[in-house]
Amino acid sequence: MRDNGRVTSATAQPETPGSPQFSTSLERGDSPLTPPRLIATDLDGTLLRDDKSVSPRTVAALAAAEKAGIEVFFVTGRPARWMDVVSDHVHGHGLAICGNGAAVVDLHGGPGAHRFVKVRELARQNALDAVRLLRDAAPGTVYAVEQTYGFHQEPAYPKLHMEIPDVRAQAEDLLAPDGAAAAEPVLKILAHHPELDPDAFLTLARLAIGTCANVTRSSPSALLEISGPDVSKASTLALCCAERGISHEEVVAFGDMPNDIEMLTWAGRSYAMGNAHPDVLAAASGHTVANNEDGVAVVIEQMLAQRP
Repeated sequence: MRDNGRVTSATAQPETPGSPQFSTSLERGDSPLTPPRLIATDLDGTLLRDDKSVSPRTVAALAAAEKAGIEVFFVTGRPARWMDVVSDHVHGHGLAICGNGAAVVDLHGGPGAHRFVKVRELARQNALDAVRLLRDAAPGTVYAVEQTYGFHQEPAYPKLHMEIPDVRAQAEDLLAPDGAAAAEPVLKILAHHPELDPDAFLTLARLAIGTCANVTRSSPSALLEISGPDVSKASTLALCCAERGISHEEVVAFGDMPNDIEMLTWAGRSYAMGNAHPDVLAAASGHTVANNEDGVAVVIEQMLAQRP
């Protein structure tokens, strides 16, 4: 869940450096194994430029893909209320996968009027167990609770998000049966540590929490995102594709951070951005240029140019 200029984490983001011109199978002239039927793309650090804009070139590429009969799904760690940045580009189906797979949202209603089509919540007992286990493993961790519409945080949780929390209280109190989070499904828990290295914090949390929740990260800071045990971008995308009769071989995916890795390895073809985390570069089947250089549009243009 990245910085939201208008939208995700208010953590300061470095400008994405220029990237080398990575070679992809399309650039080498290799024949695609399966014609794509769906494009799944992350937003922050991937489709969006660092200023959180969608470039005119990218807008044109997305429209051209939809015109060619290729569905485009935005698959992001952002909550639904932060999707206004792309709500004009959802085309016919109007759907986006939000919260790292915790929700499928119909954006047709516009900002503040979205409809939850599918919710894959984090059970409160799992959330409480994850909070307890990580508190023991990494003292100093502080938490926020992301729900379908609400957002709550502990008093010590830093101002990482461009919004005011509905309630400030300890996570255990927020998640109690009669707590502030009782009225709506919990989509994910956010865990922040003020000192740990982000990758080290992720490794530690995964070992500590085990199978009671899925832990990932998309921020450059030590901010983790904790979802239900089987909830990820990949698993929810797979459900959406199955409903459409689309196989994973017919999916092309784009991403830049650890929360994209499962999706990139599931898709038939995948592209890491030139600005991607090293683990993402290793996981993807192809590379493209950085988000500030319209790397998603570059690949889409090449795919469409090779269609019969």
